Amino acid sequence: MPSHLSADRPAAQPPGRGSVDALISQTRRLKGDVDAVRRDAEGDGTPDHPRERWQRALYDLALHQLDDLDEHLAQLRDGPLPTAGKAPSGAPAQGSLLSRVGSAEWNLLTDEASWSGELYQILGRDPATPPLTLDELPSLVLDEDRPGLTAMVTNCLVDARPIDGEFRVARPDGDVRTVHMMGEPVLDTDGSTASMWAVLRDVSELRRSQRVVSETRDSLDHQREAARTEHRLAVELQEAVLPPWRGSLRLPHRGPRTLDLAARCLPAATRTLIGGDWYDALELTDGDTLLSVGDLTGQGVGVTSNMTMLLGAVRGMAMAGAPPGQLMAWLNQLLDATVQPALGSAVCCRYSPATRTLVWAQAGHPAPLLFRGGTGRVLDTPDGVLLGATSGAVYGQAEETLEADDLLLLHTDGLVPGHTGAAAANLLLGLAPRLAAAGGAEDCVRVIAQEFGTSEREDNACVLVAKVTG
Repeated sequence: MPSHLSADRPAAQPPGRGSVDALISQTRRLKGDVDAVRRDAEGDGTPDHPRERWQRALYDLALHQLDDLDEHLAQLRDGPLPTAGKAPSGAPAQGSLLSRVGSAEWNLLTDEASWSGELYQILGRDPATPPLTLDELPSLVLDEDRPGLTAMVTNCLVDARPIDGEFRVARPDGDVRTVHMMGEPVLDTDGSTASMWAVLRDVSELRRSQRVVSETRDSLDHQREAARTEHRLAVELQEAVLPPWRGSLRLPHRGPRTLDLAARCLPAATRTLIGGDWYDALELTDGDTLLSVGDLTGQGVGVTSNMTMLLGAVRGMAMAGAPPGQLMAWLNQLLDATVQPALGSAVCCRYSPATRTLVWAQAGHPAPLLFRGGTGRVLDTPDGVLLGATSGAVYGQAEETLEADDLLLLHTDGLVPGHTGAAAANLLLGLAPRLAAAGGAEDCVRVIAQEFGTSEREDNACVLVAKVTG
């Protein structure tokens, strides 16, 4: 940093006023552009979201720095304030950004000091008082920062090292300010240090803005880490207590294998949280097979534990012999008596291999699809929910006789991204020729995943395929 007081080089000439005015104009245009972008961005998201707070903090920091640049350029254009002993008639108002940059020189030969008017304002001192010497300067600095200032000054005076560091000063009014100091020694003709010259800048607001950016970034990082942890815990819980989320469903068959089963969970595009969609298959004690798919409202570890409880209840009721309609009614009563979980929808099927009879019931859920001979159809919906005199809601159930090589497809809402109801069913039925050519249940699930698994989806979805083999 060149010194304006060096004895062996001329003083630097001030920049041309017109060129500095042009820089000031460019800076102010940029400030306006940044402010406009910030205002537009404020309406795009949730104000209290960590990412939005972090973005606001960055915009504020950028505007602070552009404000500083604007005022520093103005200071270059207008020249420094009067030094001590001269009337500071052109001094800016207290708190103005113009007061944030000051300069000083300490003459080691005469022990004299010279401060600019801006430096008096930075340190909160009366311009009529004498400037402090280098020995007196640490008296303004907070105790914990004094060793750092002493080391910087010593290295500058003894080893001719430039100064570039920060320290905090306590002003007479009790305010604590952060000051950035840059300086270098001024050498005499024999190479000895004759004086030290420095520029000091009040960076308190800049550091405050940077802290806000750092804190909001940390908050955003913590939120992301919490989401990753919740996702990991939910996955571990699913793997521990729920059916596998892909591949064939292996049942402990005690007799001839009558159903070829496969299923898969297709995750949402964000892949951030585990949702409440499930599928399940269970061989019952009488040889029948229970098939179910559905979804709970919510996401995360809580909904996964709720899903575990619900599947346990469904399995227990089925083991006790409850047909699908009665099972759905009891499940409805169970969930109505608890705060959580909240059932979004479900379909429950019971298949009897001896007669190839499928009995099923649903609660606000897509009906199963039946594929036979290269074509498919939606199974006829059971009668709606009926209100019993003493037992509350009674769910209707439907019955279907299956044939060898029939393919039954159960799925949750959202399997076909962007389509629900009849539109989604028609797209799935359009896969009939490919499913007929696919062979086993796992191959059929693979066809469905290839068709719909790579699309952008807002939520998880599950699909279960059962093929009659005997």
